[in-house]
Amino acid sequence: MIARLWRGLARPSQAGAYGEHLHRHTFPALQEIPGFVDAAILRRPVEGGVEFLIVTRWASMEAIKRFAGSDSEAAVVPAEVQAMMIEYDRRVKHFEVVDG
Repeated sequence: MIARLWRGLARPSQAGAYGEHLHRHTFPALQEIPGFVDAAILRRPVEGGVEFLIVTRWASMEAIKRFAGSDSEAAVVPAEVQAMMIEYDRRVKHFEVVDG
């Protein structure tokens, strides 16, 4: 199993809207992709905004490529999410899930 990690810093006024976007749009779309396992939202207040770490788990890199395309490390950040963010990762990190 592969974990895909993405980090973004949301504008304080947009943190709730970002969480709602994940639950209404992103996660339902991911559930339609063969090989998607699950996702977690981690968040914490930081100076100037709300930091999010999104962790999705996938059965394989092939499954991730169904979502991200051939450049599997490219972040997939819709325009409406970009507008909610102060800054965000353009590249994601992948880790092999060893336990859990």
